[in-house]
Amino acid sequence: MAGHLIRRLNQISVSIFQDRMKSNGIDLTPVQFAALNAIRVNPGIDQASLAGLIAYDRATIGGVVDRLESKGYVARKVSARDRRARVATLTEPGRALLARVMPLVQDLQQDILGGLDPQEQQEFLRLATKAADAGNHLSRAPLVDPGDARAGD
Repeated sequence: MAGHLIRRLNQISVSIFQDRMKSNGIDLTPVQFAALNAIRVNPGIDQASLAGLIAYDRATIGGVVDRLESKGYVARKVSARDRRARVATLTEPGRALLARVMPLVQDLQQDILGGLDPQEQQEFLRLATKAADAGNHLSRAPLVDPGDARAGD
């Protein structure tokens, strides 16, 4: 069944990510990595927009950002546009961590899809993207198109 295989691939992906980070002495989860990378690309993004960009639950994204802030990787401040919102930017240690982690994440992609040859990997990614895009509206935490999520709003 598709759902079982997707869940199993997620388990494998998370396990590989966690093992690779641990073996390199890095305390970082896949969701924290996704958040850091989205903040890097969208400095000054508010937490609600961040949740949309990484398809993460809006109610719990604050906890993710709290942990990143407590590790010194992210700084938050009240948005100049909306006093109710908090915006996030990377700190220098956060930028340094991403520079260190990015090659590791690139390398582990091959391990996640290791049973496929390069052409099959590209086809898998094309089909997985197509399926995810088609079902996005059914998710409790839908991915927001980056063009729709304006940093700092």
